[in-house]
This record gives sequence, structure tokens and C-alpha cells, in this order.
Amino acid sequence: MLSQLSSGVRQYLIVTGNYWAFTLTDGALRMLVVLHFHGMGYSPLEIALLFLFYEVFGVITNLIGGWLGAHLGLNRTMNIGLALQIVALTMLLVPAAWLTVPWVMASQALSGIAKDLNKMSAKSAIKLLVPEEAQGKLYQWVALLTGSKNTLKGVGFFLGGALLMLLGFAGAAAAMALALTLVWLISLILLKEDLGKAKHKPKFRDIFSKSATINILSAARMFLFGARDVWFVVALPVFLSQTLGWSHSQTGGFLALWVIGYGLVQTIAPYITASAQKTPNGRTATLWALILTLLPGGIALGLMSGLDPATVLISGLMLFGAIFAINSSLHSYLIVRYAGSDGVSLDVGFYYMSNAMGRLIGTVLSGWVFQLAGQGSSGLQACLYISLGFLLLATLISLKLPQAEQTA
Repeated sequence: MLSQLSSGVRQYLIVTGNYWAFTLTDGALRMLVVLHFHGMGYSPLEIALLFLFYEVFGVITNLIGGWLGAHLGLNRTMNIGLALQIVALTMLLVPAAWLTVPWVMASQALSGIAKDLNKMSAKSAIKLLVPEEAQGKLYQWVALLTGSKNTLKGVGFFLGGALLMLLGFAGAAAAMALALTLVWLISLILLKEDLGKAKHKPKFRDIFSKSATINILSAARMFLFGARDVWFVVALPVFLSQTLGWSHSQTGGFLALWVIGYGLVQTIAPYITASAQKTPNGRTATLWALILTLLPGGIALGLMSGLDPATVLISGLMLFGAIFAINSSLHSYLIVRYAGSDGVSLDVGFYYMSNAMGRLIGTVLSGWVFQLAGQGSSGLQACLYISLGFLLLATLISLKLPQAEQTA
């Protein structure tokens, strides 16, 4: 049956399969580390710091990964990402006494490099596999890849917990390393060798985008993801656990379901924001960023008003997740749409560097502001107001994006 498909569709399926397999292990590995080190008595902030290098190296990897993709081809950068994730998992198979904080941080640094090489390669590859005139189809494929990734990451959270219970920490890491090795070997054989290799080899200084449109979209993306993570990464789970009294399994399960739902909304975003005749543009991105801007302030006011905090947070999170998913899917399409075809990974890599920078800023601020503002409700509200400010900046920046209509 696969032989009857076009070459482009077969390559898309291989790229997507790689991305899915990687994402499952990425989500499972994060939950594995969180649960294992929580059981060892680490505080939530200490556990969050274990992932600091994951985010830091994500910024660096996206910046130079696009240049590597243009030189080596996206098949190689994707396969390098899979191999590095296997190494990161294998590093956790050492005796328990060796699982020190620096060792785990180094493992997470490798995992961060692997994740962003894999993501940059997958997003860039789609640009090359869809005809230039089929922009409606491009949006649908990008949304499917992006949404399914986040859905599977949520499933990976559950997978990590289940593997930890069934196989123990080392057994779970070994099982994932073996499964990913099989995927890597298949990818080495089947993925097209010249995918994404630039005809004109870019110089290293070309890692910084010269396109004003790409720079504007990248700045908006940085503030968009900073706005999410400034309250979602540390402040929210600690608030649910300490202030609302949720168990760790309740908190982890709820956030995993939120990520799954967020991914599902991303996959249907084209049917909400586009039509058969027109695909999204800068005006669309500005409108949806403005709608999202209203939500963090609304949640903070709900917490201040004395309403039941659990009801305010759960309902607010559901709405925020749905609107944020549409914004994220829109941005993911626009970067692929705006990126140049020759050396596409340069533009996509620079853009996702901004994405990683936003996550890094949000992660650091989430712990620092929440603690500085007194934790509890006041700490979460402070994080939400910063989120509102970031989203307002993302909206204003988006006004500078091309506003012309694009035909599907």
C-alpha cells in the first residue's frame, strides 16, 4: 500500500513517524525524571532546575541547527537528533549512586539538543514536501504534525509513569532506548538523503535571519511562549499541589490531559482559522493573539475576587489552552509559509530559537516570580500579570506582519 503513495507523501509519513516516536520518549523521559527525583525528596523548584540545560541548549541548537540542516540535509539532522536521544536515555542506565544532579542535567542537555534538532528537521521538511501553490494543504499538514506532537507528548507523560511502575527507572529508560534505536535504524534506511540540503551553502553568519518578516514573527513567538511558561512550568503545578492540595498524580494527570487536549485543538486549527479560499496571514495572527491576551488577566481577577480557585483555574486553563493552541498552530504555519525554500531550515531554526528563548525566559521567571511574590495565590497572580504583558507585546509585534490575504 505504501508503494502506491507518492514519494513526497512517503517521506512525510517517515518524518512524521520519526517525530511521533521521538515525542513519545521525550514526554515519557520528562515524567520519568520528575517522578523519580520527586520520590528522592527533591523540591519542585529543584526538579525544574534539572531541565534548565534542556531549555538552554534548545536555544543554541535551534540557532545552529538550521545551518547544519542546510549543509548536511534534514535527514541527517533528524537522525542525529534520534541518536542523541538514545544516548541521553542510555546515560540514565548507570548505577543509582551515579545519578547525580550534574549527570542528569547533562543527560537533559543532550535530550534538549536532540528534541530541537528533530523538531526543526520535521517542520522544515514539510515546506519541501508540499507544492508551493497548495498553501491550504501545507497549513493542514503543519497543524497535524504540530498538534499530534503535543498530543503524543501528553500521552508520553502517562507512558513514563506506567513504565516507571512496571519496569523501574532503569528498565523504563532501557525500553525507550531500544524502541528508539529501532526507529533510528529504519529512518537511516528510508529517509531521503538530500532532503533540505541548500543548493548554495550558507555561511555560519547566515544563522541570523535577514528577513524582516521572519524576525517579527520570531519576536512574537518568543513572547507568546514566554507568556505560557511564565505561569505554566513551575507556578501552576506548585500551586495545584501546595495551595489546592492536589496529589502529584492528580497534578501530573491533569497537566498531561491538558497537553493532549491542546494538541488536539492544534490539529483542527486550520478548520477554525482558514477557509477553502484563504489561508491565515498577519491579521489573523494579531486577532488571535489579542483574544488570548484577555485570558491571563481574567484568570488573575477571578482568583482575586474570591471565587473558588479550582473552578477559576480549571475553566481558565481549558480556555487558555484552546486559544493558545490556535495561536501556536497559526505561527507554525506562518513560519513554514514565510521561510525560503532553499535552506529552509535556516529560517525555521532561527524562529524556533526564539521559541526556545521564550520557554527559557518563562521557565526562569515562573520559579523566580512565584517565589518572590509569596507563592500561593499572590505568586500565581503575579505570574499571570507578566503573562498578560508578554501577550500584549506579542499582539503589538504581530501588527507588523504582512496583512495581505493569501489564497489557499
